[in-house]
Amino acid sequence: MSLSPFSESESVESVRASLPPVQRVGVRLAGTGMAVPQRILHNDDLAKIVDTNDEWITQRTGIKTRRIVENGTTVRHLAHRAVEAALANAGIAPTELDALICATMTPEMVCPSTAARLVADLGATPAGAFDVSAACSGFVYSLNIASAMIQSGHARTVAVVGAETLSKITDYTDRSTCILFGDGAGAAVLTASDDPTQGSIFQMMYSDGRSWHDIYVPRDRSNLPEHVNGTFSGNFDKIQMNGREVFKFAVNTLNKAIDEALQRAGVTADDIAMVVPHQSNIRILQAARERLGLPEEKIWINIDRFGNTSAASVPICLHEIMEQGRVKKGDLLLFIAIGGGLTWATNIWRL
Repeated sequence: MSLSPFSESESVESVRASLPPVQRVGVRLAGTGMAVPQRILHNDDLAKIVDTNDEWITQRTGIKTRRIVENGTTVRHLAHRAVEAALANAGIAPTELDALICATMTPEMVCPSTAARLVADLGATPAGAFDVSAACSGFVYSLNIASAMIQSGHARTVAVVGAETLSKITDYTDRSTCILFGDGAGAAVLTASDDPTQGSIFQMMYSDGRSWHDIYVPRDRSNLPEHVNGTFSGNFDKIQMNGREVFKFAVNTLNKAIDEALQRAGVTADDIAMVVPHQSNIRILQAARERLGLPEEKIWINIDRFGNTSAASVPICLHEIMEQGRVKKGDLLLFIAIGGGLTWATNIWRL
């Protein structure tokens, strides 16, 4: 006896052909928001703490200032302000949220998730909530997940926020890392659209945990790599980084990831209205722009003002781009980020 659900005269192909076409759901970027601390940490301030100077930091990283939270301010506070601003910008009530995704490597606590607390803070209960831990790639990972949730029909409105208080895990005795990091949050509200051309036309997420020890935050000696090779400052619960290896990885991976995204999306660099990259290093970003043959105004750079804010950097860039009217409906954005894990992610998005 056949267990097939199809009759002898039917085939899988014929049944599929008889089904109505699947209607693609578009995803609209409804609103954005950001929040950064008021306190500004200048390069000259760091020169009073460690052996460095403004010229050295600027030439090698492009950073002039970064924002640092005051005592008592947590990542949840920054994320709340950013999401609240994005919802207001979108004209959407918190109660309309189906889910909230928080990308962070500095959660307020291990449990509960920062996202769950945010849902309560915003008055969005019982929206689904979870954190994504992918370091600097976290927001693009979360954007990809939120987009897929909406496109699949499992959600209609999702808030995505990247938020970090990296100053809390920065070793201010380590001059190789303390010059890099800042605090901040950026958010976006996505909602289903009747326009099927809107939203992600290509997205990808990758990781290579074999190189975890190039950026890590050890809790105790059991977390240290077998061969430290100068990447441990001696202080636990602080960011450790092999800058040389991370730089090489970022340059090579950024180029490959961009090439893949453009090719698989069937577009060229000229079709991209704006590259929205993680703010890691000015030299990496400028090299990518020159390689793509893009004018300066087509890649957003704010690392000089905010430093590396990990998961917050891409959404902060996005908010500035949208707020200043640098792009319009129908334009293509290229999101790209590389971070600890090691992780990397891309998304080509049509507004």
